[in-house]
Order: sequence, then structure tokens, then C-alpha cells
Amino acid sequence: MNKSFETYQKRRLRSSYFSVIISIALVLFLVGLLGLIVLKTNTIAKHFKEQVTMTIFLKDNAKNSDVEILHAELKKADYTKNTTYISKDAAAEKYSEDIGENFLEFLGENPLKNAIDLSLKSDFVTPEKMDEIEKTLTIRSIVAEVVYDKPLIELLSKNINRLSFWMLLFSTLFTVIAVVLINSSIRLSVYSKRFTIKTMQMVGATKRFIRVPFILKSVQLGILGALVAIIGLLIFIIYVNKMIPEIALLSDFKILGILFSGIIAGGILITWLSTFFATQRFLNLRTDELYY
Repeated sequence: MNKSFETYQKRRLRSSYFSVIISIALVLFLVGLLGLIVLKTNTIAKHFKEQVTMTIFLKDNAKNSDVEILHAELKKADYTKNTTYISKDAAAEKYSEDIGENFLEFLGENPLKNAIDLSLKSDFVTPEKMDEIEKTLTIRSIVAEVVYDKPLIELLSKNINRLSFWMLLFSTLFTVIAVVLINSSIRLSVYSKRFTIKTMQMVGATKRFIRVPFILKSVQLGILGALVAIIGLLIFIIYVNKMIPEIALLSDFKILGILFSGIIAGGILITWLSTFFATQRFLNLRTDELYY
């Protein structure tokens, strides 16, 4: 009878530990995911900003030498990420492919212009800086027109600033929620052993002697939960990296090191503090108060 009861208790204890590990892992995974987004906000914003293209249309009478000089200057400019020269013939061919018919047969001549597609570095993708670049290019004698999506740039700048604010706010809020959830799981685990704690105290064990095994076990569970969370995050990161390789999640070892170290440290710190205060509470209770 005693043997079967011991087996039941061991199974119950393992089940309790498993549920605590899963709870910690889920919470730390979500916190880690949010942390990854916060840490990579600049990279994500940079990626989307650098998709914006400014098109410089050239006059038909522009000399090849002048076009080459302009193109060379653009390549060396501080604001340039890359440039692509598109001839009017290449543009016509691409447009014909897009619409599914040769529009030159109807018009008899090519109305398109030679152009240079200019991709800017992310720091220069703001309404003010792009307006300055546009003015600088427009005064060139061989430039017919400079075109880019101004409403999109304004919207992009506003949304990125707004996103950074809300991400910071949600990170703070979710960290508090994570601490509360993990604390609740640890407190329930300690609560199930409250009679053992009081029995040890009654036979003369010091508070420190009673507390240390609980803290060590909780920290161990916290580390295991953190490792499970890290494995889940790695799977997520590998998937996202395949879908959007430009963000380069896997190659940013510094960010990943900070993130994973933070998850492990968070798992240890939260479980240590939660167990300390939970055991302290039950150590200070009277025997008759353990039933409530």
C-alpha cells in the first residue's frame, strides 16, 4: 500500500514539475519573441525602408557621357544603397510583358524615358531628406523628373515611430504579466508542499535550510523552461529566416546571444525570487493557517 502511494506521489510530483516547466517555457517563449521583435525593430524598419525606390527620369537629349557622370556620382553619394540604369527600350519591353501585348505597335514610338532607379539607405528614407535629394537632382540639366511615392514615405515614417512606441509599451506590460504568471506557477508548486515545510520547521530546521532545496529545484525548473523556450524560438527564427532572409535573424549572433542570455537569466531570477517569497510566506504561517 505504502509503495503504491509513493509511486502515486512521485507521478504527481513529476506531473507538477512538468506543468511548471511548460508554463515557464510558454511565458518565456512569448517574452523572448517580443524581445526579438524589439531588438530587431531597427533591422525590420531598415529592410522596409530600403525597399523604397526613387526613379530619376532622364531627358531624351541627354548625352551618354553626362548620364554616365550622373550615374557615377549617384553610386558614390552618401545616401545611395544601390542604383540601376534602365534604358527606355528595356522599360518598354518590361511594360509590354506586364500588360501582355506590345504597346509600341499601336503608338509607333516609345514614349518612355531612360531612367535610373535609386535605392536609398534607410537613414535617408524620410520625407525631409528625400525632398532635399529630389531638389538636388531636379536642378540637373539632364534630369526630366524625379518620382517617388511621397504619401508612402510619410506613412512609413509615422508608422515606424508609432510601432517603436507601442512595442516598448507592450514589452513592459508583457514582462510584468510574465513575472506574475511564472510567480503563480511557482507559488502553486510550493503551496502543494506547505505541510512538508511546516513539519521540517517544527522539528527544528532553520528557514534557510528549508528554503534552499526549494530554490535550487525551482531554479532548475526555470533553466529547463528557458531551454525549452530557446528551442522553440530557434525553430521560429529558422522558419522566419527562410521566409524573409533579408532580415538575417540567424546571422546576428550578438542579438541572439543577448536574447538567449536574457531568457535564461529571466528564468533563473524570476523562479528564485518567486520561490524565496513563497517559502517565506508559508514559513511565517501558523499551522492552523495552512488549511486556508
